[in-house]
Amino acid sequence: MRNLITDVAGISVGNATDLSLGSGVTAVLFDEPAVASVDVRGGGPGTRETDLLAPDSTVGAIHALTLSGGSAFGTDATTGVMAWLAEQGIGFPIGTARVPLVPGCVLFDLLNGGDKAWGRFPPYRELGYQAAAGAGADFALGTAGAGTGASTAILKGGLGSASTVSGAGHVVGAMVAVNAVGSATVGDGPHFWAAPFERDGEFGGLGLPSPLPAPTVTPHVKGVDSGANTTIAVVATDAQLTKAQCKRLAVMAHDGLARAIWPVHTPLDGDTVFVAATGRRPLADPVLDMTWLGVAAVDALARACARGVYEATALPFADAKPAWRERFGRKGVGSKG
Repeated sequence: MRNLITDVAGISVGNATDLSLGSGVTAVLFDEPAVASVDVRGGGPGTRETDLLAPDSTVGAIHALTLSGGSAFGTDATTGVMAWLAEQGIGFPIGTARVPLVPGCVLFDLLNGGDKAWGRFPPYRELGYQAAAGAGADFALGTAGAGTGASTAILKGGLGSASTVSGAGHVVGAMVAVNAVGSATVGDGPHFWAAPFERDGEFGGLGLPSPLPAPTVTPHVKGVDSGANTTIAVVATDAQLTKAQCKRLAVMAHDGLARAIWPVHTPLDGDTVFVAATGRRPLADPVLDMTWLGVAAVDALARACARGVYEATALPFADAKPAWRERFGRKGVGSKG
């Protein structure tokens, strides 16, 4: 197990990262069409082709998913992923035509200091193509792909991933670009909200602070005047699921964001979670196994959020958000947390 979403057999991931732009794209490709759905909880989403993921829509499976920076401009990344798939002859058959089905979503990273003077056409179509062409089992975390330009309330955000095995034996993986209005860390210290789920020191091994800080109704937030936020994620499993079951799992998986980010699902975020099922392992008990899949999805997504922030590095711009490691050191040693 790599502790990546690609631990789910039949999935590959590619990143395209442009540090001068301060943005990037991440593509998730499926060896065989995957059943999928989506759940949107943030108040300001940016999505493409998500209607076809509704349980009552005609198309039964998709070929890829795209996460991108660039706000609405980033929806062009899906076109690039489609172009690469089309070159491989991959797509939904309609007569002699093949149409790749690639839903996607975006986050806002237009005000992070990067060079956004791209001229007539934004670069996200080409970045999407590059991400798809470079997809494999291993991929970078932190300031990479869709997490390149991401930030949180007080720290640099980034691309995170994690995996686990459900109580019924299904593999579940998560990947997320953390660009939240809130924070993945507790107060001003190095401790992650997702600490109760951490495994093998994957994001510093610090646990929760003791004592916990007093509750507050005014936690750290960022970008309230620009809407420069949104956390977008993909949860995948080798379970054999219907679109309705994928939808239910996406609803449950959002609890992973809630366990890792505070606050979350605000009007200033576009928080979106896709769920994709490769169908390689059937459910023995449709109700109980779905419960265990939901538990595993929350676990993997919460850990992926923390890993995205923990693995990030600061962008090479003046006044860039500091990275967790820059502020606290690899293990948070000497912090006031």
